[in-house]
Amino acid sequence: MREAETILNIIRERGRRGLPLERVYRLLFNPKLYLKAYGKIYRNDGAMTPGSTGEIVDGMSLAKIEAIIAALRHERYRWKPARRVYIEKPRSKKKRPLGLPTWSDKLLQETIRLILEAYYEPRFSGRSHGFRPGRGCHTALTEVQRTWKGTAWFIEGDISDCFGSLDHEVLLSILSEKIHDGRFLRLIENLLKAGYLEEWRCHRALSGSPQGGIVSPILSNIYLDRLDEFVEETLLTHHNRGTKRRHNPEYASVQGRARGLAKAGKKEEAEDLRKRMKALPSNDPHDPGYRRLRYVRYADDFLLGFSGPRKEAEGIKRRLKEFLRDRLKLELSDEKTLVTHARSEAARFLGYEVTVIRGGRRDRRGRRSVNGVVGLKVPADVVRAKCAAYMRNGKPVHLTERTSDSAYSIVARYQQEYRGIAEYYRLAYDLSTRLDRLRWIMETSLTKTLAHKFKISVSEVYDRYQTTVRTDRGPYKVLRVEVNRGGKRPLVAQWGGIPLRRQRNVILNDQPPNVWNARTELLERLLAETCELCGSRDNVQAHHVRSLKDLKRKGRADKPEWVKTMAARRRKTLVVCQRCHSAIHAGKYTGRDMSGKKDTGEPDEAKVSRPVRRGAVGKVPVTG
Repeated sequence: MREAETILNIIRERGRRGLPLERVYRLLFNPKLYLKAYGKIYRNDGAMTPGSTGEIVDGMSLAKIEAIIAALRHERYRWKPARRVYIEKPRSKKKRPLGLPTWSDKLLQETIRLILEAYYEPRFSGRSHGFRPGRGCHTALTEVQRTWKGTAWFIEGDISDCFGSLDHEVLLSILSEKIHDGRFLRLIENLLKAGYLEEWRCHRALSGSPQGGIVSPILSNIYLDRLDEFVEETLLTHHNRGTKRRHNPEYASVQGRARGLAKAGKKEEAEDLRKRMKALPSNDPHDPGYRRLRYVRYADDFLLGFSGPRKEAEGIKRRLKEFLRDRLKLELSDEKTLVTHARSEAARFLGYEVTVIRGGRRDRRGRRSVNGVVGLKVPADVVRAKCAAYMRNGKPVHLTERTSDSAYSIVARYQQEYRGIAEYYRLAYDLSTRLDRLRWIMETSLTKTLAHKFKISVSEVYDRYQTTVRTDRGPYKVLRVEVNRGGKRPLVAQWGGIPLRRQRNVILNDQPPNVWNARTELLERLLAETCELCGSRDNVQAHHVRSLKDLKRKGRADKPEWVKTMAARRRKTLVVCQRCHSAIHAGKYTGRDMSGKKDTGEPDEAKVSRPVRRGAVGKVPVTG
């Protein structure tokens, strides 16, 4: 995929230099970009979820890419309405809509996203952290924790229904400033207006970007980059002044009197004045010549830290609301947009409580080193909500719905749920205090669930599964379940062994680790255009399964050859011809080719010598 990466590097360079993009639409005629897009999204769970049509990633082929390109070349591509479903919001009874596009639309959206991200990513503000490579919630929180010392007021910002309220005209005007290609802009406009399908009724989209669409996050960042520009060029410039606060006259007066009493030999009176000095700031907190305003944004949530009077903080909030309403046609949520006193209250940002610490710890020079530092805390209501899932009537209980699973699955699921919470709140300084109770409740629920499953007591569960493991931080008592697999490495599930210690430099990576060349390997197999079952080179496409466990058919000892092949290779994909693919889905694949000869695994010479059919686009329906 070097050609695709070369194209994207050229686009990145133009974005870095601020040059406009021209003839972007023609880039969508390059099949290498689609193959790169396919390699990025075929592993996603949503790839096997149908949209408004039954099309999913299963059956992906080069002919499908050629069909999309042919439709785009003649401007005949039509976006399908996304199938709308509703999912629950975390810690809320409300539900938010989610759109599920068809597979062809997903593939084209990812290709568009690659182009837009390559151009706009070098241009985005460094204070924006949402939906960007190498950035996330933890990078935004770390910036607040490290650089916002001395903050007096937090201005919490939350945009009401941001994704669903993006104005199409404003978005297209922003795009048209740097993208000088009418066909490409019309394609995005048609995507925005494609609408959604709900209860088999099609609804038009008058505003917003499709929630659940692959291209929506980059479009929202392009849109909200105007907010970043306004804050940086207008608010920060106006409200940042002075290099240092002036000395507090009251502090200087008490300090001078203490020195005079000490010289006069009145040590007790001098000590009393020094104690009074500790309760006073050395610099004037109300210095009109000193102001500091800081800003960070993650998607539609943003936070500002201000050092100055509340009246000015309220003015900043008002100017933000006016800019969003007048320039971007967005509304701030009155319930969630608050001005919070940093020392006496806590602001909420990305699931953390953000506050300013007043402490008595001192450095080597005797100065208060913690005073004024921003601290991140685990919200108490989050811990209560997590604990409630494992409790009844105020006590930890077993979860009956999990007793049908194996002991390995039960332990692994509890550990996964607890690890996710502990890792996300790794930046909080009260991590151990807050999550220790959750750990105890979850462990009690786990042991009661295992006891209920095997009809034994909780103490017998500990006798059966408890062991001690050695870690870098010392020995830990854990619950450990091993599943022997006859000559293979055993499967191991473990509860515990997660230290509740704060980490200042942790970064939560939501992307799967790139430990091997899986994407390139699949693309090379698809480009070979050879069926991995019968050797045919006719209408080759990729067969996908959602998970390797789907290959295990209960109650059947005679598994089909294609199942054995995928299980042996430990792959969720299999490149096959259209005939074998149809037989697999019909449950009629027997491991024989059309002549009735048993498949030996060697490609048939007549089939291999047959020329590759690249003109079969007309036989593939244009979906989208």
